[in-house]
Amino acid sequence: MTTEVRADLYPSRGAAEMTTPRQDPVIWSAPGAPGPISAKDLQGYEHDGFLTVDQLITPDEVAVYRAELDRLVADPLIRADERSIVEKQSQNVRSVFEVHRISEVFAGLVRDERVVGRARQILGSDVYVHQSRINVKPGFGASGFYWHSDFETWHAEDGLPNMRTVSVSIALTENFDTNGGLMIMPGSHKTFLGCAGETPKDNYKKSLQMQDAGTPSDEALTKMADRHGIRLFTGKAGSATWFDCNAMHGSGDNITPYARSNVFIVFNSVENTAQEPFAAPIRRPEFIGARDFTPVK
Repeated sequence: MTTEVRADLYPSRGAAEMTTPRQDPVIWSAPGAPGPISAKDLQGYEHDGFLTVDQLITPDEVAVYRAELDRLVADPLIRADERSIVEKQSQNVRSVFEVHRISEVFAGLVRDERVVGRARQILGSDVYVHQSRINVKPGFGASGFYWHSDFETWHAEDGLPNMRTVSVSIALTENFDTNGGLMIMPGSHKTFLGCAGETPKDNYKKSLQMQDAGTPSDEALTKMADRHGIRLFTGKAGSATWFDCNAMHGSGDNITPYARSNVFIVFNSVENTAQEPFAAPIRRPEFIGARDFTPVK
């Protein structure tokens, strides 16, 4: 009896860091395929690995989603739920995962054609939600998210085989250049950086507060920054940034008085569903890496 060996296009979590050229397209839809993204913006996304929209949702809609975020964070039942992640220092809620299942308000946002329509156009297929969450980054000390490629984790720990996944971060507060905004290295999505070190069991319990396994070395990050530069995203509440799953990104601490909160949705192609992890002993929980592949309609 033989055991089928899976092809791993993007090796990671080995004895040493290694780079692999991207094996997958960035834009999966056929040229000229209909959708809300213009041909010029699609070309920019393919080149840089991200796309910004100055006002994806209106100020009135922002108020609705902000109120829902505040309600969820203040709810003691939500705080006690395993889907809520709290700051180590302040014990304030940092993130609430699977928010599209917890809240019908955010479920409606996921189904909004302004949101899911762009995902379908980039990925060239129907899509499902691999992950959703609200990120709460209040002023005066909320910690950042260290540099990482999401795909490195989703491949190693969730079993996504290919780079056919896109994220959108929708600002619910203004993003200044000082309050811990999103930073991306433009063009970094074209190269996969396989990180060194094995994945501990239940790594997610630590990594959701502070990334460790799957973290690039200082040397690798310096080379990537020298090559690609760093773009910091600012914008009014209601603005949005779409970015490729392999884009190297992170955000700093927020020591200003001004909160930076957002809703974060990850769409994956229904033709790229999660398998067993490529470099982890067990799967992460489904509220972090979905195993329900029902298309968003």
